[in-house]
Amino acid sequence: MQQMNAKQVANYIKQADTKPTLVDVREPNEIEICAIDGAINIPLSNFQPALDQLDPEQEIVLICHHGIRSLRAGMFLEEQGYTKLINMLGGIDDWACEVDPQMRRY
Repeated sequence: MQQMNAKQVANYIKQADTKPTLVDVREPNEIEICAIDGAINIPLSNFQPALDQLDPEQEIVLICHHGIRSLRAGMFLEEQGYTKLINMLGGIDDWACEVDPQMRRY
C-alpha cells in the first residue's frame, strides 16, 4: 500500500489518466461535517459487508480523519488481495489544511 499526503493525493487525482476510487471510511456523522467531492462512504465499522462496492482492479485511495482508520481498511483490503491501494496520510484534516482551506474541520 502506498502512502501519500493530501497534496500528493490531490495532484495524483488531477494527473491520473484513470481516476482512482476515493473511499472515505469515516462514519456518516463525520461525512456530514466535511467530505471530498466524489468520494464514496464505506464506514470502517461496516467495511467487510460493503466490499462488493469496490473493484479490486481499480486503484483505491482510502481516506479517514487522520489516516489511521484508512490504514486499517487498507490492510484489510490487502488481506483480501487488493493491490492498488493508497492511504491518505493525515486524512481529511490534512486535506482541509493543505488542499481545501475552505473545508470545515473537526
